[in-house]
Amino acid sequence: MKIQGKMFIWLSVFILAMAIVYGVWSKEPAGTTALFLAFGLSIMIGFYLGFTARRVDTGAQDNKEADVADDAGELGFFSPHSWQPLSLAVGGAIAFLGVAVGWWLLYFAAPIILIGIWGWVFEYYRGENRTQ
Repeated sequence: MKIQGKMFIWLSVFILAMAIVYGVWSKEPAGTTALFLAFGLSIMIGFYLGFTARRVDTGAQDNKEADVADDAGELGFFSPHSWQPLSLAVGGAIAFLGVAVGWWLLYFAAPIILIGIWGWVFEYYRGENRTQ
């Protein structure tokens, strides 16, 4: 993770320099603001990865002598049969449609999103998947 953190830190330095140059030359506030927000996003990701890299074991990507097979293995548990992302996607689509069509659609989107979040969080606390 160290190399990814360094890459994002250097990317943020580049984006900051480009934001300053763009802001001085163009005097256009929307693009300048977007570049400064991109700088903030990349610096947050870079510091998070650097902060996390100090607290976890060194991965294969940080070893210059590592092979591809050294990074193989279990990466975590991913739910293979969850329907909750579908409900979140439908709720999000209705919410974004509400921005374009009318804000009243958010009254229909909010319960669908909340049901999807609730189901996703408590998916393995009930039913047949309780023992996983």
